[in-house]
Amino acid sequence: MLIPGMVYLIINNYMPMFGLVIAFKDINFVKGIWGSDWIGLKNFEYLFKTSDAYIITRNTIVYNAVFIILNLVVAVGVAILLNEIRNKLLSRFYQSVILLPYLISTVIISYLVFAMLSMDNGFMNNTVLPMLGMEPKSWYNEPGVWPYILTFIHTWKGAGYLCIVYLAAIIGIDQEYYEAATLDGASKWQQIRRITLPLIAPVITIMTLLAVGRIFYSDFGLFYQVPMDSGALYDTTNVIDTYVYRGLMQLGDIGMSSAAGLYQSLVGFVLVLLSNFIVRKINKENALF
Repeated sequence: MLIPGMVYLIINNYMPMFGLVIAFKDINFVKGIWGSDWIGLKNFEYLFKTSDAYIITRNTIVYNAVFIILNLVVAVGVAILLNEIRNKLLSRFYQSVILLPYLISTVIISYLVFAMLSMDNGFMNNTVLPMLGMEPKSWYNEPGVWPYILTFIHTWKGAGYLCIVYLAAIIGIDQEYYEAATLDGASKWQQIRRITLPLIAPVITIMTLLAVGRIFYSDFGLFYQVPMDSGALYDTTNVIDTYVYRGLMQLGDIGMSSAAGLYQSLVGFVLVLLSNFIVRKINKENALF
């Protein structure tokens, strides 16, 4: 029974790893992958020697760090609120509403954002700002507001999925804990702080460690499609994934793109090991491995 799953895992996850050699070669389609010239670490120099290296690395790490924290706080908070709703039908309705943004593709979200922020026909410029007595703004030329816009969109889109994960963990808690706490006179906040949060801490830790492992990756659609690839916003929207994509489209350098992917994977792997090591030092039971 295990064989089909193992075969799929090997074919889909492990055999493609031989392609990592592309990151160290100057790919020539005539010579093929194995016949192309070996150039060592030159493909990695594209990322580290460019003047934009600091900006894309800073944006990638800072955005993802904020996303991890906000998604954790919002998802856990909403999951606890849902758990307090006694009407099961109403609870399922709220679950569906919260999960809906996650199911909507980033392409659709990008058009929704454009409908809000368009200079000529956007809801903000035509409705909201006139009501406030403010002049219309060219939102796609205003870098200062986009960190807030992107953070809001990512939280709105991603917190729903995490919320369902944490809600499932909360539902699995034995209700006798809460009954005993109620008999002892514990308030709702005390029950949350002393029972709910400690008992779902392992799930929170696992989800956070998985998110930390992808801290050098970015939601490509969020940073490329939502800002409409506006050059005026590059200082605040350019991350490693979008930078590599633009470089690949302009130069057609597959080796450079592979080098960036390998770099992101290795850094993520090290971060997961380091984070898990710290968790094990604090509480072995909450560690991923």
